[in-house]
Amino acid sequence: MNGCMRAFGKGIIGALCLCAAVARSQTPEELAQRGRAALEAGQYAEAEQAYAALVRQEPNVAEMHVTLGMVYFKEGKFDNSTRELRRALQLNPRLTRVDSLLAMALSERGEYRDALPGLEKGFHQTADKELRRMCGLRLERAYTSLHSDTKAVQTALDLRQAYPDDPEVLYYSSKVFGNSAFLTAQKLFQVAPQSVWGAMAAGEAHESQGDTDAAVRDYEAVLKQDPARPNVHFRMGRTLLARAEGKSDEADLKRAAEEFRAELAIDPANANAAYEPGEISRRQGDGAEARKYFEQAVGSYPSFEEAHVGLAATLVMQGEPALAQEHLQQAVALNPEDSVAWYRLAQVDRKLGKSDEQQKALAEFAHLRSQGAAVQSNAEVTPQRLDPTERPQ
Repeated sequence: MNGCMRAFGKGIIGALCLCAAVARSQTPEELAQRGRAALEAGQYAEAEQAYAALVRQEPNVAEMHVTLGMVYFKEGKFDNSTRELRRALQLNPRLTRVDSLLAMALSERGEYRDALPGLEKGFHQTADKELRRMCGLRLERAYTSLHSDTKAVQTALDLRQAYPDDPEVLYYSSKVFGNSAFLTAQKLFQVAPQSVWGAMAAGEAHESQGDTDAAVRDYEAVLKQDPARPNVHFRMGRTLLARAEGKSDEADLKRAAEEFRAELAIDPANANAAYEPGEISRRQGDGAEARKYFEQAVGSYPSFEEAHVGLAATLVMQGEPALAQEHLQQAVALNPEDSVAWYRLAQVDRKLGKSDEQQKALAEFAHLRSQGAAVQSNAEVTPQRLDPTERPQ
């Protein structure tokens, strides 16, 4: 066994010596060509071997160290990348963009403070769009790690403006904004936990987490201090609706409707607050009450697509399909991806004897239903859903 291992070891050493001999036999031009080809093919190990050999042959050429440093960066060998890029700057301090590349390598090693000057320069001064993007993302992370939260948020805003459709930028920016919001809320709870603002923030946090009991208590605390504060009765009503749905509690449903009406007493133009008691009444079969609130909602906000759909269903209930058709046509114009609106439009077209229009609406409904749930245009209100009596064929 030992003899086999010694022979195996000698074989490896021999192969390495042969590779070194081959590398020494290649000219700098041949090595550079080999390295470029490997880089273009994404073969970073091969590129590393070629450029490392080239650096050994040309140790005082700064550009060779830069290229090898870039290869190491792509391989995730950030210690090696940092070493090569620093050597390049020692040989030629006037090299452009190398300080930004070095800063990115340092940031990957967690050396954020040392990385900041190069990242800031790369993000704010370079004309290279991709290099600026890469520096910006790391600068955002560096500021966050160094607790420079205001600068992190500003960088996130600048990134989002420069790269509005970049998924990676949007993802990391959302984390920065979320962290900033959390820290701000935490500070609020520390300095004024019993204030209206502290209770309001706690209620919204608990509501978003689905803790309806805690959210109700928080909103009650707000209303105890300031009964006429706008939007609190609406948030209370939404929370009670969620709790009623989870527990099938008629008392919560009734109280939710009261909270929405209380919101309307403070702000009659609050279309969301008008919509909700309209939808509650519609589902309970009270057409007159539902119509009153839906009409108030679309009167305050004519582009309120869900309110048009709810009002149309109410008008059908009251025997006015022609008027319902007008509202449904407005609804699908506002939101062509609302399958509920298309289905109800098909039913209204059938009642009006418009078979061609009915088939078109049914086709749109079938297409959208095959893709999933209806797309809601207003996430702040209860979505329109098909009733149990509405049975798609």
